[in-house]
Amino acid sequence: QLQACGGGLVQAGVSLRLSCAASGRTFRRYAWAWFRQAPGKERAFVAAINWSGGTTYYADSVKGRFTISRENVENTVYLQMNSLKPEDTAVYYCAAAPILRVGNWLSGIDYWGQGTQVTVSS
Repeated sequence: QLQACGGGLVQAGVSLRLSCAASGRTFRRYAWAWFRQAPGKERAFVAAINWSGGTTYYADSVKGRFTISRENVENTVYLQMNSLKPEDTAVYYCAAAPILRVGNWLSGIDYWGQGTQVTVSS
């Protein structure tokens, strides 16, 4: 029900925009989030946005470089990633939650996307 896309292989310093489109139901009242998982590491929180789009949250490692946004009419969430670094390399997953568990992000997730690979070369 969640389809993420937009990943790729890029050089450090460039930008990418990930998108995640939902189908099968409306997620207008859901919060959205992005997570990432690097090889050998646990899935980690990246960014989240509440149902109205009025509140956003970011991991310290991406703050100031990444921007999460949503388009409720299109049932889509975006992650604009600027100034990419090699340490941003990971599989990125979108997720939807009826309620955000701030600081305990994984616990509130009801739906996961399939993941899209982002590889940043130095």
